Amino acid sequence: MTHPGHSQADSGPRLIAWEITRRCTLSCQHCRAAAHDQSYENELTLDEVRKTLASIAARFKPIIILTGGEPLLRPDLDAIITETAALGLKPVLATCGVMLTEERARELKALGIERISVSIDGQDAQRHDAFRGVPGAFEATLKGIEAAKRADLPFQTNTTITRKNADEIEALHSLTIELGAVAFHPFLLVPTGRGTALRDESLDAAEYERMLHRIYELSRASAIPFKPTCAPHYYRILRQREAKAGRTVTPQTHGLDAMSKGCMGGIRFAFISHVGSVQICGFLDKEAGDLRESSYDFGTIWDESPLFGEVRDRTLYQGDCGICEYWNWCGGCRARAHAVTGDPMAPEPYCAYTPEATRTESAS
Repeated sequence: MTHPGHSQADSGPRLIAWEITRRCTLSCQHCRAAAHDQSYENELTLDEVRKTLASIAARFKPIIILTGGEPLLRPDLDAIITETAALGLKPVLATCGVMLTEERARELKALGIERISVSIDGQDAQRHDAFRGVPGAFEATLKGIEAAKRADLPFQTNTTITRKNADEIEALHSLTIELGAVAFHPFLLVPTGRGTALRDESLDAAEYERMLHRIYELSRASAIPFKPTCAPHYYRILRQREAKAGRTVTPQTHGLDAMSKGCMGGIRFAFISHVGSVQICGFLDKEAGDLRESSYDFGTIWDESPLFGEVRDRTLYQGDCGICEYWNWCGGCRARAHAVTGDPMAPEPYCAYTPEATRTESAS
C-alpha cells in the first residue's frame, strides 16, 4: 500500500514514542493523557512489549522514546530497556525527573539509555510547580538533573509553551544551558487531554508566529541544539529568515534542521499507548491500529493503517495546508487540527501564513 509523496515501507519511523505506563506522580496542567498516580488496567505486559519490539526491529531501527506517565514507575522498565538495546534499537527516556537518583541514573546508563529528557515549564518553583500541579516539583526535578549529571547521563530539557510562560522562553533557554543540558526542546501546546482546559492559554496564530521568530533568533546564537517541537511551521520560518539573510538551508549548513519535516506524525514518527494503541502521535488521540489485534506486528499497522495513509497523502490536506508551498517542510500540526476542528486533515488552526497560491488567487 503506497501513498503519494512518501514511501513509508522504505523509510519507516525514525522515532517511536512509547507510553509504557500511564501512571504518574505529577498532575500537569497540559498532560495529554490526564495521568494520575494510580494503576491503569490492561497495560501491555512485558511479553507483549517484547513481541512488539521484535516486530519493530525486524524492519526498522528507530530511536525508542520510553515515556509515560512516568516510565520510572514501571517495575519491569530495566527489562524493557535491556530488550530494546539488545535488538539494536536506541532507547532514550522521558522522565519527570522527580524520582531520579544518582544510583538510578547510573543503572539506566549501564542498561543502554543514551539520553533522558526532563521537563521544566517555569524558571522558578512558583511557576513550574503551578504548571506541574505538585508543590516541590521544581526542586525535585533539579535534584534529578543533578543526579543525572553526576552519573554522566546526558539530558535535554523540554518546555511546553503557553501564554503563561511565553515571556520566559529566553530565561528558560538560559536556565537549560546553565544546568548543563545537551539540548533544549520547547513544545508548543497541543490542547488535548488535560490540556483542553488550557485552550485559552494556547498562543493564537499571531502569537505563535512571533514566538517561532523568537525561537529562531535564540537558536541562531544558542550554544546547544534548540529544537521546537509540535511547531511545524518553524521550518517555514527558518527558510524565510535564512532566505532574507541570503542563506540557503542545506544539510551541510543547517544539519538536521534542513532535513526535518515539521510534522513527522505517521511519516517518520509514531506513538504507542500504554494499552497498545498505535497513533500518529501522542497528541492525536485517534487510533491508527491496535497491536493486540494485529498480533503485535507494528510494521503491518505502519504500512496499512488508513490514518497513516491519509497523513502521507498531500492531496488529502485541506485548505491552505493542502496548497502551501512549504508543505514539504511543514504540513501543519495534525493533532492541533483534530483538537480544534475534529478533523486531522483540516488546516493548521494556529498558522498565520497565507500561501502563495492563495495570495495569487486573491489578487487575480
